[in-house]
Amino acid sequence: MDFDLNESQLLFRSRVKAFVDKKVIPNARKLEQSRTYPEDLVLEMAEIGLFGMTIPQSYGGLGLDCVSMAIVFEELSRGWMGLAGVLGTHSLSSAMISKFGTPKQKERYLPKLASGEKRTGIGLSEANAGSDLQAINTTAVKVDGGYIINGSKMWITNARHANPLPILVKTDPKATPRHLGMSIFLIETPAKGFSIVRDIDKLGYIGPETCEIAIEDLFVSDSQLLGENTGHGLSQALWALQLGRINVAARGIGLSQRAYDEALKYSNDRSAFGSPISDFQLIGAKLAEMAMNIQAGRLLTYWASEAVDRDLRLDQPPAMAKLFASELALSTSLESMRIHGGYGYSTDFEVERLYRDAPLLAIGEGTNEILKTVIAKSINRDYRNKNRR
Repeated sequence: MDFDLNESQLLFRSRVKAFVDKKVIPNARKLEQSRTYPEDLVLEMAEIGLFGMTIPQSYGGLGLDCVSMAIVFEELSRGWMGLAGVLGTHSLSSAMISKFGTPKQKERYLPKLASGEKRTGIGLSEANAGSDLQAINTTAVKVDGGYIINGSKMWITNARHANPLPILVKTDPKATPRHLGMSIFLIETPAKGFSIVRDIDKLGYIGPETCEIAIEDLFVSDSQLLGENTGHGLSQALWALQLGRINVAARGIGLSQRAYDEALKYSNDRSAFGSPISDFQLIGAKLAEMAMNIQAGRLLTYWASEAVDRDLRLDQPPAMAKLFASELALSTSLESMRIHGGYGYSTDFEVERLYRDAPLLAIGEGTNEILKTVIAKSINRDYRNKNRR
């Protein structure tokens, strides 16, 4: 098994790393503390071509493999996870349109999404439907020439910037099984009947907006249905969420790497009792465990990414990577804060931001509790199928 990145992956990592080191890290704390949307950094990401990561080259994108995509999110999150968030749902939905969109939809949306001229997000969750997407209440009722949509969505990143914004709705609330009555529509904004209700205040992940949206008697044409037919929305969303889990896993590795880097630097700069605290046995043990677990998580994430690239399976590997890496981000950011002592609790140091950003990773793209269930079902199914032969 080859554990080395190929030449193009190494080159792309170098380019994104340079951007993060030069532009993101020096500005992240100031932008985050002032709650400023990072428009200048977003425009620079567009210049690098990052908005076209998951879009085929035939539509102006980069058409990156999944491992390269993971590298991008790892590096961006090493700098600032909030900035990575702007690109996260955009990349997920761009991939979804690339895979399931009609030829006309691809021609209409993908070139401008690839260039960053337009951005996108995704509207899945609602106030009373998160892990159980089949419980959503947003509906699309068929009328002449299109559909009328009513409902609301929560936790929408890029809500003010997304055009189009894919949203999951029920086109047949009485369908059995329920998922056969679900579809995705590509809402073009601004639009009559579409509104931002509020920005949701958060512990961390500050920078990109996270909004609640309301949809009231919004007309969409038949051409805005993702794909050719209704009834495929949930399967389309779940396919995209597998890429989302790779994205979140990579963010966890990047955040963990930054927490480790900060802890390593601080513990070598800080002296007590006549020597750097990194020489103390307990501090050294923490650093060793952090370094070991980060490398394990990175390899797990790249393995899961390669499994997606090879279309081997889309259930178990991304779930494992996301679960491991997000828990790692939680533990590593806390250990880094402890190594910093009182300074770790101060906004003058980077580690407190990492500590606030990390919990989101255990929630987004499937809570870690749900993912344990996904993994358990998968390994049990594999075992039973194997032993039936």
